[in-house]
Amino acid sequence: MGKFNGILICTDLDGTLLKNDKTVSVENLEAIEYFKAEGGYFTFVTGRMPCSLGRILKMVRPNAPIGCINGGGLYDLQTGKYLWMRALEDSALELVDYAVEHHEGIGVQANTFETIWFSQESSAMKKFREQTGAPDLRRHYREIGEPLAKIVFGDDREGGIDRLDRLLKSHPRAAEFDLISSDPMLYEILPKGSNKGVVMPKLAEALGLEMRKTIAVGDYYNDLEMLRAAGVGIAVANAVPEVKAAADRVTVSNEEHAIAKIISDIETGELVL
Repeated sequence: MGKFNGILICTDLDGTLLKNDKTVSVENLEAIEYFKAEGGYFTFVTGRMPCSLGRILKMVRPNAPIGCINGGGLYDLQTGKYLWMRALEDSALELVDYAVEHHEGIGVQANTFETIWFSQESSAMKKFREQTGAPDLRRHYREIGEPLAKIVFGDDREGGIDRLDRLLKSHPRAAEFDLISSDPMLYEILPKGSNKGVVMPKLAEALGLEMRKTIAVGDYYNDLEMLRAAGVGIAVANAVPEVKAAADRVTVSNEEHAIAKIISDIETGELVL
């Protein structure tokens, strides 16, 4: 019997598993492989789409389904199919029109469950492609012609995301959707009730695990519900204050091999589930 049988670690990517240069440290990679070899389940719960995970999957591969789209989908890497998904209502495009009209210079991407379309360019969208390796596919958000998973806005100007947040929340249909900042330069429209916490019990059920044996690790506002839903919620030291306050524990930073530290803490008994 493996040392980590029945334990699931779910980690956010940017600012948590990934270092600031968007790589995974050798220490984390070795610890994750050890954890999996000893019976543990390791996966990502991320805002990213499965189609934008190529670079990361070349470094480290989960042995459990991934939570994606900030809680809008559960994806099986082995079959290349969604186990569960939640689509965005078409009326969300009214908010996109509103943002484009009243927030000059905003970048817009429209995400289906298979493709990321860049509908309006900005420096933030260029940075997104550089960081994720997403192909530069262009199509207007009203011309996609298939169900949308989410809308992502990009603004890397100082105070830009805060201004966008206030603008969109003033729209009369804002309450029909979940609006969240997933990165200092990104802001998302999601189906109502979508968040990373939604996929935690779905993951545990799919793997036949008890929720008390699940660990979630994150750093940013879109990780809050995941940390609250898990058996143990852990914030990295570089997390925003709200995430640290919501976590059961705070560990080392993403630059100090946080996932390796958590796995070591489980093995030594410092962390008991």
